[in-house]
Amino acid sequence: MTSTLPVLETVEQAPSGAAQASVVWLHGLGADGHDFVSMPPQLGLAPDLLVRFVFPHAPSIPVTLNMGMRMRAWYDIKSLDARGQDETGIRRSGEQIEALIAREEERGVPASRIVLAGFSQGAAMALFTGLRYPRRLGGVVALSGYLPLHETLPAEAHAVNLELPILMVHGRHDDVVPYELGDRTATVLRTAGYGVTWHDYAMAHQVCLEEVQEIGRFLTRVLSGNAAEQPAITPGE
Repeated sequence: MTSTLPVLETVEQAPSGAAQASVVWLHGLGADGHDFVSMPPQLGLAPDLLVRFVFPHAPSIPVTLNMGMRMRAWYDIKSLDARGQDETGIRRSGEQIEALIAREEERGVPASRIVLAGFSQGAAMALFTGLRYPRRLGGVVALSGYLPLHETLPAEAHAVNLELPILMVHGRHDDVVPYELGDRTATVLRTAGYGVTWHDYAMAHQVCLEEVQEIGRFLTRVLSGNAAEQPAITPGE
């Protein structure tokens, strides 16, 4: 079904030739699509891995936690205790993100070479959307995030993405999205049969150099067609 929602505005970085893969990168609460535009050159990807990076802007909506003031957000957060319970907002944004993935397919990039990545609230949406997408994706990168509406996943997940490569990274000192929330998400996903590669670092709610390098290795692996040959990494390894 064609979405009736407005198409999200995006910032894009095109490769030197025709794109052979795409990464749709979702920003966190209160940021915008420019937040991670400096990331691609730092990933260490091979020049012949022709990747188009798409950085969407989330809609501007009132956020209860921000005293109702409007800001770019993928969904409302009423309180830190009720994080991720704005089901209407989550599903609306999921539909808009799916439309961006479908647009990459229409531009000639197969779904299997599209990675959905995100930070914080963007990571939550990357997990929510990627696991429900009806065609096999290349992978999901969830940085300092968690899985919202996890209780609906068993009924809504698409079997085609059950073996989807998932990279989760979290700071052990994160005071915005607690480490335990990310760790619990990884457990929920593994229990559901997903292979999760997990890395944690002695950092807060941020991105560190080692993390950037790990993202680069993950993207190289899944976009080079070798994902099935690499085992998932469990915490502590």
